[in-house]
Amino acid sequence: MTEGKGWQPLSPGRRVSAAELFAVSPFSRLARVHAMNVATDTFVATALAGSLFFSIPTGEARGKVALYLLLTIAPFAFVAPLIGPAIDRARGGRRLMLIVATASRALVCAFMASHVNDLLLFPCAFALLVAGKGYSIAKSALVPTVVNNDEELVRANARLSLISGVIGFVVVGPAALLVKLAGPEWALIFGAITSSISVVLATRLAPAAVAPEPAGTAEQAELRGTGVVLAAEAMGLLRGMVGFLTFMLAFDLRGGGNDGPIPVGLAVGRGVRSVAGFAAVGTGHPATAPAWHFGVVAGAAVLGGLLGALIAPRLRAFLSEERILLGTLLVLAAVGLACAVQGGLLGAAVIALSVGTAASVGRLAFDSIIQRDAPDANFGRSFARFETRFQLVWVIGSFIPVVVPIPSRIGFLVIAVASGFAAFAYAAGQRRGAARGEPAHGPATVSAF
Repeated sequence: MTEGKGWQPLSPGRRVSAAELFAVSPFSRLARVHAMNVATDTFVATALAGSLFFSIPTGEARGKVALYLLLTIAPFAFVAPLIGPAIDRARGGRRLMLIVATASRALVCAFMASHVNDLLLFPCAFALLVAGKGYSIAKSALVPTVVNNDEELVRANARLSLISGVIGFVVVGPAALLVKLAGPEWALIFGAITSSISVVLATRLAPAAVAPEPAGTAEQAELRGTGVVLAAEAMGLLRGMVGFLTFMLAFDLRGGGNDGPIPVGLAVGRGVRSVAGFAAVGTGHPATAPAWHFGVVAGAAVLGGLLGALIAPRLRAFLSEERILLGTLLVLAAVGLACAVQGGLLGAAVIALSVGTAASVGRLAFDSIIQRDAPDANFGRSFARFETRFQLVWVIGSFIPVVVPIPSRIGFLVIAVASGFAAFAYAAGQRRGAARGEPAHGPATVSAF
């Protein structure tokens, strides 16, 4: 308002073009790819719940699952160290890996649709597992390339975790209805469709080199810092617990013995969300747990991932990343012990909720530690390398209950003991670092490897 002239019109602001109004951020493009991949996971897990997997005696299933889990180690143990650096430095290399992984999932889903009742289903399911793990590695490497600055990394990963939970909840109902009305092959067809959409969306990602230059001495030293190594060990244990709990519950939620439901969707799902693949179809002997018990455990697991993504950024506002990780391990140890005493459906649901939350919180805290303590590191290359290790630990954790039948209460106790030991080791490692005069934050002066 100008004195003596009354109200004057405001100066016109900058006009926003239609292109700017409908512009899609690089992160939004990656988030869309991730949403379609989560939908594929859900369709496939639900489809396999009504497939031949559940007509095979559990004793035979253990052997087949153990064999294929061993086979999944090969790509991460040999291929990743050999071609990973070359893919990172190639323009669009990780994007190409993501496109290949999603395209492979689409082709396998389409092939599986005509083989839901023969033994080709087993190798197809584990081909999906390998492709899914490859997608996870590529996605982890691409996240730092689609944010504006390093401070957005944790928020971006939290949003991707929320997308996983929300899409899983939204899709599982229609997928189950589709299986019931039309058969599992139609759920696999929809899985092929969502994976095909992922391929198209992935081609819209910007082709960028994740790590244009080889790792320098500063990056190598920072990633060998005590704080980073301790956080990676803690996160690796949490990822291993996800695999352990998933397969242990899959074989045990039948009330014990050697007959009952078989862990179908577990082979193709990602993390605890794959518990949605449980079903109570017997092998000639009635399953003790009704089908809705598996739904309760699956819902608790997905809810845990959502809770972790919601509370981790808020915890970071008043707690250091180290305290978040240590507290997560201590709480999980206490919950595991309580669930071992409680047992039953309540114990299974609570431990699934807790492990899902802990894995989500732990991952976001770990990402934050890498961002803070390794400022000279290439985050895309670093996250891909750590993600490869975490996937290996997931396979190892999954392998244990497949080979050795473990009752649920004993499994909960194992989680409690492992978490308690990890918390003790994490605190002891921090004290040793302080005794050597290493800073509380930042890279260590002495390698922990």
